[in-house]
Order: sequence, then structure tokens, then C-alpha cells
Amino acid sequence: MRHLLSRTALVAIAATFATESLATEWNVSLWGKRRAFTEHVEKLAELVSEKTNGEFTLNISYGGLSKNRENLDGISIGAFEMAQFCAGYHRDKNPSITVLELPFLGISSLEQEVEVSMALYDHPAVKEDLGRWNAIPLMPSPLPQYNLAGVGDKPESLDDFKGLTVRATGGIGQALTSVGAVPTSMSATEVRQAMDSGVVKAVAFAPHAHMSFGTIENATWWTTNLNPGTVNCPVVVNSDALDFLTDAEREALLSSVDEALEHYVDTYNSKTMAAWGPALEERNITQVTFGEDELASFRATAAPIAQTWIEENASRGLPAQELYDMVTAKIAETAK
Repeated sequence: MRHLLSRTALVAIAATFATESLATEWNVSLWGKRRAFTEHVEKLAELVSEKTNGEFTLNISYGGLSKNRENLDGISIGAFEMAQFCAGYHRDKNPSITVLELPFLGISSLEQEVEVSMALYDHPAVKEDLGRWNAIPLMPSPLPQYNLAGVGDKPESLDDFKGLTVRATGGIGQALTSVGAVPTSMSATEVRQAMDSGVVKAVAFAPHAHMSFGTIENATWWTTNLNPGTVNCPVVVNSDALDFLTDAEREALLSSVDEALEHYVDTYNSKTMAAWGPALEERNITQVTFGEDELASFRATAAPIAQTWIEENASRGLPAQELYDMVTAKIAETAK
């Protein structure tokens, strides 16, 4: 009997090891903490696990695998299987998707941002561009138009931006430069300290980030409608890791993207934005709204940035005009 029990135990152990060896685990590199910006990745992990009965799991790490500016590099060498990054962190590494960071494109909703981003990600030039890093774009992290939270005297006209030190990346930074501001690029996790120490006087963020990274804790003013643009932050997967999945695992992953994005958009619209207005009022932050003449002047001043982007990236061999035309056409097509 003892011998029989021993054999039974061995069979059970062997079965356990066999099951474990068949399970697939992916490491996912994010940063900061769980927030509206990462809800689609959290939802994706939940759905994938459900669809595979726990046999395929996404292990999400907030800063434990890589710095945010090094996530694309980590994907390229297979240090982890999935990651999120923002195009403006390293424009030379992913020039094709920086078209979505140009100022004043006119995207007016998160839903529209999803449609335009997914269309761009499907373009052969974008696939080739990110393919240099063994990266396949899975889904965007749609964000509303950025605005500034700052300290000191509130700006009342475009002239008041001259000399203003501001944390801003990509096309937003270029737009602010066009009106005399002095943008600097830094990680979101470094922004609060920079603001506290006076390194920057203002920060360009979407509402969730102003709350998550604490910039509204000492801000005295907020621009309600400057709307210079937004950033594009894709979630990508390592191409070899995706190829290595079984058909069922790949289906579980890819079929979950739409629902994950729907969850993200709903969370941002219904929870984040609902909390934003009260957060400003509780802290007595002055809300600065610019007149249409000022905004029109801002847009006109920043207009050459798109043409410069086209010329610079065409010289690199990208079909830059084609990408820009596709994006602007898609925006017009999806406008509500």
C-alpha cells in the first residue's frame, strides 16, 4: 500500500510539473502605479487569464523590469514580452508614430484616438519601423488633449508663455516652443520633484497624470482649453514571443484587445474625468480659459511644425507625407 501511494504521489507530481511546463507567462513592463493610463493592460491580463483558464498569464510590473524610456530597448532584446512606452521619449527610435504627436491634429475624443492610432499601427511603414526593435504594436493608450498645470502668475495671453519652463514632450513641446516657452523632457515620475524645486514652472499632462503624479498638489493654475495635442503611447509585444504562442494563446490575446480598450475608455471618461473638476476646485486652482483669437494665433504659430516633421522624416526614408495624409484623413473621417 505504501508503494502504491508512493507511485500515485509521483504520478501527481509529474502531472503537476507537466501542467506547469505548459503554462505561459509573459512579463509586462509599465511604470508609475496602476492608474487610468494602464487600465487596458490590467484588463487585458484579466481577460487572457480567463480565456485560457490561467494557462496564459501577464505578469505586470510597475517599474520593476525597466525604466520607461528603456522599455522599447527591453522589448528589442526580449528582456520582457510586453511593454508600454511613449513615442516622444525617443523620437529617433520610432519616428513613424510621432506623427500622432504633432500639435493641433484635431482629435477630439478617446474613441477617435483609438481608431486613428490603430489605423496608423497597421500601416506597413509603421510595422517596419517598430519591427527594427522586434516590436509589434498591440494597442494604443488613448489620452485626451494635454493642458498645463503651473505655479506662479497665471498666463492670460500667449505672450505670457515666453520664458516659461515647462515639462512637455514631442509635438506639444514643439508647439510651446513656438510661443516662446522653454520645454524640457523628463520622466513622469520625476515631474513633481522638478516642479517642487523650481526646475519647471508648469507641466503638460493629461488629467489622470496630473492627479497620479501629484502636480496639482502645488499647482495654482490650469489651462482648460489650450489643447496643443497629446502623446501616443503604444503597448507593444516582442515579435518572437508572439510567434511562440500557441494558436489558442494568440487568439486569447488578440481577441481581448477591443474589450480592454473599451474598458480603458469607459474608465477614463466615467471615473477620471468625473474626478478631475472636483480635484481642481478642492485645491482652489484657478482655471484659465483662452479666447478663440488667442487659440487661433497659437495654432497658426505652430502650423509649420507638421511640414518640418514631413520633410525631416522623408529625408530618413519614411513615407512621411503619406503617413501624415493618412492620419489627417482618418481624423476627418472619424470626426463626430
